[in-house]
Amino acid sequence: MLKKRDFTDCYPLYELMTHPDVFPFVRHKVQSYEEYVFVTKTTLEEEDQGKLISRTITDEWDMPIGTISLFDIEDNAGFLGTWLGKEFHGKGYNSVAKEAFFNELFFDLGIETVYMRIRKTNKRSLHAAEKLPYSVQANESRRYIYDQLNEKEEIYDLYEISKDLYTLYLLRKDDEAGEQLLEA
Repeated sequence: MLKKRDFTDCYPLYELMTHPDVFPFVRHKVQSYEEYVFVTKTTLEEEDQGKLISRTITDEWDMPIGTISLFDIEDNAGFLGTWLGKEFHGKGYNSVAKEAFFNELFFDLGIETVYMRIRKTNKRSLHAAEKLPYSVQANESRRYIYDQLNEKEEIYDLYEISKDLYTLYLLRKDDEAGEQLLEA
């Protein structure tokens, strides 16, 4: 479902990213394939420096379908950025990719908090964030971050995923699975 970013995935990812329903919501709005390769090179270098963590999202045939990244890492916290190709929207890949990524971030890489800044106009992403049982809106509880994100104009809502809430979610999920086995 996830693999480290590499150059072999650049062409299919670039093609998926340029779809008009996807492009407005990607972080690095490149204008050419060559520019996308350069951004990928920069991403790999920044990951080596500990500034970000980025993975390619793959389908069940290991074909690239999007990316998921943690940007602006500071004090064991960072901002989530994810996108999927249009034809993969609504098929469950997003939640599976997020869970795999959060497992790696929280339990392997020492991240404590993941923030999501979501444009108030991006209804699809806002709905997805609200559905996550381990995500909380943080416009008020992290007001200083919210104010920084919306310094010039109120554009974003802020959501927070803490390692503690995510761990609690996993424990509850395991308990429910165990109860279902006992009932069967």
